[in-house]
Amino acid sequence: MTDRAEELLRAALALPRGDRADVAAELLASLDESGDADRPGVEAAWAREIERRARRVLAGESSADDWGAVRARLSDR
Repeated sequence: MTDRAEELLRAALALPRGDRADVAAELLASLDESGDADRPGVEAAWAREIERRARRVLAGESSADDWGAVRARLSDR
């Protein structure tokens, strides 16, 4: 690792947890070798999945938890 990379890493590690997560997500996204070529297919697949899940909820086949409760459970981990 270069000196510059080590300097950036130390600075990133000093950030608050949420900011570190954002930086990590951006860095991981930058390593995606498929690039934007697959984006339309991925977006279409997500749209189909969202529609499928919404239909299940509306039909009473699935339920959801309150976001506040979910966030509290995740914070407790």
